Amino acid sequence: QVHLVESGGGLVQPGGSLRLSCAASGSIFTQLGWYRQAPGGQRELVASITSGGTTNYGDSAKGRFTISRDNAKNTVYLQMNSLKPEDTAVYYCHVWLFDATFWWGQGTQVTVSS
Repeated sequence: QVHLVESGGGLVQPGGSLRLSCAASGSIFTQLGWYRQAPGGQRELVASITSGGTTNYGDSAKGRFTISRDNAKNTVYLQMNSLKPEDTAVYYCHVWLFDATFWWGQGTQVTVSS
């Protein structure tokens, strides 16, 4: 049974930073990543990283966010800097398994507001 534990969301002022974590267990994971969904919006890719360390960023994350991964812990991190009010969203951990299936985390709220 795949289990994803997300943490690190919260309220931050514009220009601040947050670090999200997602610990995965219960399978062999190939690609780990984060998506986000703002109220009334579609879920969009924030960033992803393969087991080999290849990263992919959505346009909104480039230059401000950094994704990293601890393969020994099956944990993916998203360091978010220079946060803007438009970064406010629910952030979802997303993982691909070795059998080409995928799972979503329950989501963690990130609110950027003064």
